[in-house]
Amino acid sequence: MAESAPLTLQTCTSITDIPQEDWERLAGRTNPFLRYEFFQSLEESGCTTAETGWQPCHLVFRRGSVIVGVAPGYLKSHSMGEYVFDWAWADAYQRYGQDYYPKLLIAVPFTPSRGPRLLLEDSLRVNLSGGTMAELLDGLIGQLGAHSWHLLFPDERDQALLSHPDQLHRIGCQFHWHNRDYSEFDDFLAELTSRKRKSIRKERRQVAEQGIRFERFSGTGIPDHVLSAFYVFYQATYLKRGQRPYLNKTFFTLLRERLPEHLHIIMAVRDGQMIAGALFLSGADTLYGRYWGCLEEYNHLHFETCYYQGIELAIELGLRRFDAGAQGEHKLVRGFEPTLTHSWHGIAHPGFREAIQEFTEDEAAQVQAYYREALTLLPYRQQESD
Repeated sequence: MAESAPLTLQTCTSITDIPQEDWERLAGRTNPFLRYEFFQSLEESGCTTAETGWQPCHLVFRRGSVIVGVAPGYLKSHSMGEYVFDWAWADAYQRYGQDYYPKLLIAVPFTPSRGPRLLLEDSLRVNLSGGTMAELLDGLIGQLGAHSWHLLFPDERDQALLSHPDQLHRIGCQFHWHNRDYSEFDDFLAELTSRKRKSIRKERRQVAEQGIRFERFSGTGIPDHVLSAFYVFYQATYLKRGQRPYLNKTFFTLLRERLPEHLHIIMAVRDGQMIAGALFLSGADTLYGRYWGCLEEYNHLHFETCYYQGIELAIELGLRRFDAGAQGEHKLVRGFEPTLTHSWHGIAHPGFREAIQEFTEDEAAQVQAYYREALTLLPYRQQESD
């Protein structure tokens, strides 16, 4: 009977308005960024609120009274913390006396990591095609008083739901590391050209020669003083750029309490003092490098703490991929491979929609060329004889 009932799409202003068992039935429990507790912690800590410009507006798909799909959503009054940059679009609206905000964002806050966004029952997914999802979202922004919708970093299954000639599609490029059944870091190094292998070994050696060593903490085993030190480093990263950090210490404390199986912190220590730290979250097959910071600069410290220590952690945990975050061409020469990312956008204003479509098409050609060039610069051995 439920399958014959009409499909409706509504929103709610808190994750707690959705029964946790329904969310977990659709999202699972292996991806840290889709865990019910992740969104709950963001809201309870005050990081995602109307005051911060991240008003929760989670999507709920129903057939009759049965929840058949959900998606993390937010009404945004700015474009910070998204990593798919639309500042130029907002500026164009302002120049022509039009409102760009609020906009509906379907994304994981502050997280430029690819993954499911439309968490749907399979029976619903197979019946949504040919722009049906976009039509639902177009109707929703009208109800919300928003001027556009934006779905960021979806996986392939979600892209299939949105792939339609009339839809605005953007691509970007990140760099991810892949574990090819390595048992230790040296196995990875053995796959590189001799020049790149020597360069990485030299960087790691220079970090050690500065008297820096590393300590690893996970889950509930992360002591309060380590979490406090990490938060100081995390704040410093933003303050150096004249920005306020998006997340507060309460959020990280809740993360340790509610999602300990996903949480890892690596601390750099010199002369008995913690000098830098990086936070990672692990999923079923991927390690996500999310936040890092330091108070003083040391030669190659960033590369060691965020990348090489992360690679070692991914190998130790048996994970297939290491997603170290957005941007960063410097990752390429350290074994991270170019990966295309995607986003989909619905623009209500017809004139701006046409202009933005031209922009995205030109941008896509540039990104594709960049991606192809990056593939030629990978440091892995082909037929090199050592």
